[in-house]
Amino acid sequence: MDYEYRTQGVCSRRILFSVEDNKVKNVFFDGGCNGNGKGVSALIEGMDVDEAISRIKGIRCGMKMTSCPDQLAQALEQTKNAG
Repeated sequence: MDYEYRTQGVCSRRILFSVEDNKVKNVFFDGGCNGNGKGVSALIEGMDVDEAISRIKGIRCGMKMTSCPDQLAQALEQTKNAG
């Protein structure tokens, strides 16, 4: 299933991704640091949703209370709670 998550408190505007058989697929950060977004996307690709959440939840960016990876974790948690 395809999802769109509107981010808060980070440079990226939204995160597009899919979840298939409880695996994270096709992550795309719209805006933000291009290289970091691509790096996170490549590392998370095919990872179990729960494993991805446990690895990236709570990561902060500088003085911000969140980060793009943390926003992805929040998005993934939302998909779990919706299903």
